[in-house]
Amino acid sequence: MNPLLLVSIAISFLVTFFLTNKWIPAAKRAGLIGKDMNKPSRPEVVEMGGVAVLGGILGGLLFYIGLNTFLFNNSSFNLNLFATISTILIITIVGFIDDLLGWKMGLSQLQKPLLTIPAALPMMVINAGHSSVELPILGATDLGILYPLVVVPIGIVGAANGFNMLAGYNGLEAGMGLIMISGIGLVSYLTGSSHVAMICAVTAAALVAFLLFNWYPAKIFPGNGFTYMVGSIIACVSILANVEKLALIIFIPYFLDFLLKARSRMKAEEFGKPDSEGFLKKPYDKYYALTHVMIDLIIRIKGKASEKEVVLSMLSFEILLVVVGMFVYI
Repeated sequence: MNPLLLVSIAISFLVTFFLTNKWIPAAKRAGLIGKDMNKPSRPEVVEMGGVAVLGGILGGLLFYIGLNTFLFNNSSFNLNLFATISTILIITIVGFIDDLLGWKMGLSQLQKPLLTIPAALPMMVINAGHSSVELPILGATDLGILYPLVVVPIGIVGAANGFNMLAGYNGLEAGMGLIMISGIGLVSYLTGSSHVAMICAVTAAALVAFLLFNWYPAKIFPGNGFTYMVGSIIACVSILANVEKLALIIFIPYFLDFLLKARSRMKAEEFGKPDSEGFLKKPYDKYYALTHVMIDLIIRIKGKASEKEVVLSMLSFEILLVVVGMFVYI
């Protein structure tokens, strides 16, 4: 790999770090704050951290496009890159709307997927990805026009909305995203999809920078703009690198979380119930989220569960799934 490509990764990290550092006081002045529900005192924390992460990712990707175009004279992948950027921008706007209006007006469970459908259009119109996929029983099957018209939008809308569900703990969303993106990036690199690996590397760098502020105790929350954005990136890189099976495996926690939330008709909250010492308890008699299962499991093992332990347990589970998924391709 040309060392100059590392500059794109560095730009993503530095821009995200700088913008996050500046966004925190600016958002406080603007009143863009929420309560940390997993703390007994429920301290106020700045929201909409996705603004800074978006800036870092765009900076890194655009610099990478510039290198390909003017220095390496290789613009063959630029169409895919710009389609990915377009998807990121469209879906992040929807997320920001959800951030700004969600607490007061609230986007319904129907409105959220409907509003994110347009974000799939850039990837659909360029016919991104490979129409030949492995299906159970049938094996390798060429879906033809059904791939861009059906699989791509379902993948992007599903990943964005699914990633948005498992959230609400310091470092959880950014940590899960970092692990998932890094896994896809490594598989992409090893299977010859170097351009996709660069998208993943640029995204991972931005997530690392954001985690410095979002890790326990968080100074900033990611917000819906962040979760929609990261979910859509996971979908886009999986489509471009033809690693849809890996994406399905690493999304298992989100499938489980959806099934548990469906028991409450999507009304239960992801948060735990903090006690006076700051440890978390299961908020309901039944399990209505994967984090509730993790809280109860940790309590059974250790006697009490902290927010950090819940997050680290979730991240460990995700790392295991990434390792399992990688064996499919390596």
